[in-house]
Formats: sequence, C-alpha cells, structure tokens
Amino acid sequence: MKEVLYNSLSNATNGLTITDVLINFLAAAIIACLIYISYKVSHSGPVYSERFNVSIVMLTLVTTLVMNVIGNNIALSLGMVGALSIVRFRTAIKDPRDTAYIFWGIAVGICCGVSDYLIAATGSALIFAFLILFGFIRDNDRIMVIVNCTPGAGEEVEKHMGNLFGGKAALRVHNRAVKTQTEEFIYEVSDKQLKKSEKRNGKLVRNLSGIEGVSTVSMVRQDDEISQ
Repeated sequence: MKEVLYNSLSNATNGLTITDVLINFLAAAIIACLIYISYKVSHSGPVYSERFNVSIVMLTLVTTLVMNVIGNNIALSLGMVGALSIVRFRTAIKDPRDTAYIFWGIAVGICCGVSDYLIAATGSALIFAFLILFGFIRDNDRIMVIVNCTPGAGEEVEKHMGNLFGGKAALRVHNRAVKTQTEEFIYEVSDKQLKKSEKRNGKLVRNLSGIEGVSTVSMVRQDDEISQ
C-alpha cells in the first residue's frame, strides 16, 4: 500500500510539452512587462531602481519555471518547499508598496506555471488599473525646520513659529548644549503649511533669521516616515 501511494505521488505529472512550457513563459513574460510598466509609472519613492524593477520581471519568470518543474508532483513540491525554506532574503524594502509588486510577480508566475492564463491576466489588469490610479497619490511632503540659537532666544523662536504657522508647526526635537550654550529646535511642517505661511508672512528663513540670538536656520525636506 505504501509503495502504491509513493508511486502515485512521485509519478504524478502534468505532462507538459515543450509547446506548453513556451506558452507559459510567453504569457508570464507579457504580464511581467505589464508589471514593469506599472512599477515605473506609479513609483513614488525618492529613488527609482531600474534593477529592482527588472528583478520583479525575473522573479515572475523564475516562479513560472519552478511551477513548470513541480506540476502536479506532490512529492517534488514538498521537496522544493523544504529546499527554499533554508534561503534567507535580506534585501531591504524601502517602499512598502515594493512588497506588493514582489507578491504580484510571484502570483503571476504561479498562475502562468499552471497554465491558468485567465486568472493571471484578469487579476493583473485589475491590479494594474488600481496601482496606476492610486500610484499618483503622493504623501504630503514634510519639511524639517532646524533653528540654532542662544538660550535666551528660545522662547522667541517658539513664539515666532507659533505665530507663523498658527500653532500647527510640530516641535519634534528640542536640544540644549550646556558647553556651547546653544539651543536647537527642530520643527516639522507640511509643504502646504509652508507655502501658506510664506505667502502670508514672507520667506520663513528670513523671518527666523531676524530674531536676535538665532545663528542658523536650515530647512530639510523629509520624505520618509518619522518615528513618533
């Protein structure tokens, strides 16, 4: 009984011909190009990585290759899962949306590997439309306003920032150096708040630099999330 069960598991194949394999890879390549275009058009991160985009296409084709090998062979699929489970991937994902593209490529590779082109094409078309639509939505850029001044000017800086932004400027960091007798204020404001303030009160750097005791005023655009 054990031998019969083992033979049925190990010999179960999907009987793919060379034509079927080529069609599977062709379908995977076409949809992978769609993923490539979607990522390139909808990417909103600070740095676009062409190599990462190409890697998604390669991932789709590699997944299709694995699925062609496995087919309906349960024993081979279990062995493949065990072999892949020892591999550790330590590539840093800078944009959370990149993870969605990775899973999209894997899903398309699985569908094309089992010759289920309808699900792969329909699902990819819907995902493509969704990502193109929401890919143009950008985060509200944040700007860090860094002010260095003498301890005596600290209260005036806080009062001035409150007046310029109507109390909406978020104070993120307040440092005081005892040895150098200086204070540092780091405020976070949105790009919209900054434009509104400068339209009403003039340039922010000029306003803050006019305070007696202020030594430097710096503005840094922050695109990534800030830990609260």
